[in-house]
Amino acid sequence: LAYNPNPNRNIIINGDMSIAQRATSVSSITSAGYYTVDRWQIYLLNLGTWTQSQSTDVPSGQGFATSLKFDCTTADASPAASDEFYVRTKFEGQNLQYLKYGTSSAQKLTLSFWVKCNKATTASLMLFDHDNSKMVSKSYTINSANTWEKKTITFNGNTSNSFTNDANLSLDVRWFLDSGSNFTSGTPSGDWEANDNTKKNSNNLGLGSSTDNEWYITGVQLEVGSASDFEFLPFDVNLQRCQRYYQFIGGVSTGFPIFQGY
Repeated sequence: LAYNPNPNRNIIINGDMSIAQRATSVSSITSAGYYTVDRWQIYLLNLGTWTQSQSTDVPSGQGFATSLKFDCTTADASPAASDEFYVRTKFEGQNLQYLKYGTSSAQKLTLSFWVKCNKATTASLMLFDHDNSKMVSKSYTINSANTWEKKTITFNGNTSNSFTNDANLSLDVRWFLDSGSNFTSGTPSGDWEANDNTKKNSNNLGLGSSTDNEWYITGVQLEVGSASDFEFLPFDVNLQRCQRYYQFIGGVSTGFPIFQGY
């Protein structure tokens, strides 16, 4: 690995999708949970059937070996208003104190990632603050179908609310893949605001509309300031970070009680 002058800047764990302790492919998914790649959870409520996999389809020449793939196997082109489907990764409050949220020095965050989809359209993603029920929703555009593209999105720091300094869930990042109308009717401000379901998926990717649809993601980085090159970690270090939340040893799943399934 090359010299890293700024180690541990990526808040995301397993952003290169290299660790998949549970499985490398799971089909017939119709409900929420962790299925393949560690630290990447789906929330799925009555919106199609899916295969999730750790794929070897990656952006060329970027150093990635794996991505996370979603493939629609049973479509739902007319989801009910309350139906919802997103993928997320979560963070403990004690790991976020250096962001200085709740003060005038609150740090800006930049999210960067590589994405590929058969649909050329605009989609929604968001940060959600669980401690204060606050959210910031933004969009990204897939310019060319079936083409790996890098996206970079910056979020203002939240000067009004701080994260609790403990091991509980404080923040997550969500990429909306589909939803019903309850989540698409509002217009987000693009900055921190009170939780509002109508603003969460204002640009609906609609991935569940056809069994032709698939979506890939890799190289996910969330960091203070502007975007930098993806921070690759040695496999053993990445695995150890994932094992704080889930372990698979000798054919048996285990975990630290407070973090099991986190």
